Amino acid sequence: MTRIAAEIWEHLAKEQIQGETLWARRAMPDVTDRLMAALDSADRRHYLVILHDGESKLQDNQSRGVGVVTRELAVPGHETGCYLDITCNDAGGHDAFDLIGGELAERLGASNETTPECVSRVLAKWRRFWGQPPTNILSREEQIGLFAELWFLNLWMVPRVGTAAAVQQWRGPFGSRHDFERAGCSVEVKATTSTRGIIHHIHGIEQLLSPDEGELLLYSLRLRNEAGATNSLPTVVAACRQQLSCDDEALSHFESALFQAGYSPAHEEEYEKLRMRVVEEGLYVVRDDFPRLTPTQFIGGLPYGVEKVDYEVNLGGFNHLLIARVVEEAPNL
Repeated sequence: MTRIAAEIWEHLAKEQIQGETLWARRAMPDVTDRLMAALDSADRRHYLVILHDGESKLQDNQSRGVGVVTRELAVPGHETGCYLDITCNDAGGHDAFDLIGGELAERLGASNETTPECVSRVLAKWRRFWGQPPTNILSREEQIGLFAELWFLNLWMVPRVGTAAAVQQWRGPFGSRHDFERAGCSVEVKATTSTRGIIHHIHGIEQLLSPDEGELLLYSLRLRNEAGATNSLPTVVAACRQQLSCDDEALSHFESALFQAGYSPAHEEEYEKLRMRVVEEGLYVVRDDFPRLTPTQFIGGLPYGVEKVDYEVNLGGFNHLLIARVVEEAPNL
């Protein structure tokens, strides 16, 4: 992930800054000339972006440790005008602030959104992670599992039910039994990289238990880890954000779910290393002849001394339960 170079802040720190003056220099001139990094007399770090004619002002104090105001500035050596001033108020957040700056530069350089839109969306992405202790990087299995949920959300759920309903039904990160839930239907998402077949690991005897009312579907995604593949966890996260970009409420719920799932944009460079090719996918109906264990098969509970049951299922011989290979074939989700 692109970040603002430490040398930028080191050069600015050598200036004798006094009073309310902001001393600034281009943050990433090879990407965009619109983003400036600045320091004030209290050594607080800022990003400055001049507003174009007709662009709206912005004020954002929702993000812990970072704030945005709009103000007229006369910056030594730079254009005088109306700027968005993004201030880092927490020295412990400098690393995240550098990453925010890198993303701002890339989005401003792309010039496909207004300045306030660009700043608002970048801060919305980082808001839940600001000031939090760095989360542990997701394991390979966790990355693959989250990739599958987001693939299903982006390519199956959003086209069928719309952005708002899709993200509201994504309940797995919040501790629900199934990954996607609504009245009358739940969907459990499973991914595998097995070369032996459509083999999925099931966690516990309740994971494939149908909801009290309605049916349970299982979405199966078979992947292959290939260095030349174009898909990764960050690419599918970005695709989801793009789908949701016109619905601020849905995007906010999505970011909350990502946070709950343990995903942090700070680790995206590492996550990019796991590249995946989609081999096959399919939606199965889970009914009595589906290969599963349920509590009703253990009358009186698990045998004494057995506390947990995990198992694997092979769906290779259950094509009669396969109801869709592509989203156009799927029933109402």
